[in-house]
Amino acid sequence: MILISHRGNINGKSNRENQPEYIHEALVQDFDVEIDVWFADNKFWLGHDNPQYEIEESFLENPRLWCHSKNIEGLEKMLRNNLIHCFWHQNDTLTITSRNIIWSVPKYNFNEEIIQNSVAVLPEYGYSGDIQKCYGICSDVIIDYKRKKNE
Repeated sequence: MILISHRGNINGKSNRENQPEYIHEALVQDFDVEIDVWFADNKFWLGHDNPQYEIEESFLENPRLWCHSKNIEGLEKMLRNNLIHCFWHQNDTLTITSRNIIWSVPKYNFNEEIIQNSVAVLPEYGYSGDIQKCYGICSDVIIDYKRKKNE
């Protein structure tokens, strides 16, 4: 099972979310990382609510990054680069990534059954079913899932 840090968070939410250095820290600890990506002013940016941290396109080509496009321009641009793993969603319960992986957000429907071979996003907010069926977990407290996995 793949363990994915949500915006670089490992042990709870942080005001450092989506900062390139913070993302790097999670990658070094052997986690994949979901990041929020914008394309504005002909540049790529990281940031949840708006573009904050300018990055190069090559930064997004890391195969362990899951790039959540925050605007349509970003999605269109990332889809042209086959090295970038990306997806789009807003309030959807499910979406499909550019690598055909189901990205499932049970927090939008607390009775949501875990979908086999999907990525369960923020399962700490509630889900039903066997989380062991998942392809991966994306969480703000991903260290907890790593501990459980290693037990």
